[in-house]
Amino acid sequence: MYSVIVVPPYCEEPGDQIRIAPGERLAFGRAAEDDGLTIAHRGVPRDAGEITAHRAFWLLSNHSADQTYVVENPEGAGEHIKVSPGRLDAPVPFEFSRVVLPAAGELLRFEVWAPRHRYRPRGAAPSCGATTAPAFSLDRTTRYYAVLAALCEARLRAEPHAPLPTVAQVTERLRPNWPAVTRSSVHWNIDYLAVKLGLRPGPEEDCPGPRLNGKKESLVSLALRFDLVREEDLVVLSPLPSGAAR
Repeated sequence: MYSVIVVPPYCEEPGDQIRIAPGERLAFGRAAEDDGLTIAHRGVPRDAGEITAHRAFWLLSNHSADQTYVVENPEGAGEHIKVSPGRLDAPVPFEFSRVVLPAAGELLRFEVWAPRHRYRPRGAAPSCGATTAPAFSLDRTTRYYAVLAALCEARLRAEPHAPLPTVAQVTERLRPNWPAVTRSSVHWNIDYLAVKLGLRPGPEEDCPGPRLNGKKESLVSLALRFDLVREEDLVVLSPLPSGAAR
């Protein structure tokens, strides 16, 4: 049974997808083998690389002598891994992946899916003993969480490199659900989040710690890295106006 699906560029029909089983390999390049993935572009090496299926994940080999390949997680708000030239069997853990190949000034892409990922059931019985303290204690019904969601929104909506909104933009984004919001209250909640998520010490601690520069960037980076805000959590914000940029 297959464990990995490779979706070639411009693939429109399920029959054009390539399914490979654990242990099987798929070569790709400008002149791939008959049963491989051919990417007909002058900037792609004849033997560009190889994909190997392995249980619930896959391995990527980069046969290029001088080009780094990037594997993006389209659902990860900018999450990616780099596979350096000549690297063999680099493990890729993403369930949905986009392989990006630099080619003569262009960026070529194809997708790899690993739909056999398994997860422990949510209702599994906990082990005996004291309960584990939560890593991040966030209440999704609070205003500070709405501020965090507004900061993360653009990068969660398939714009992983979008600039972060200004405090004024966050204020306007929150106004439909929070009419009394002000820039000062947004600043206060950003400061509170920095303390709550451990990016700076609280006021009760003796050591004030260094000044935190790039506070918004640090908050968004932490939130997206540990899935503290997901796309489905954006329901705490009002719907975007029709025709607004997403």
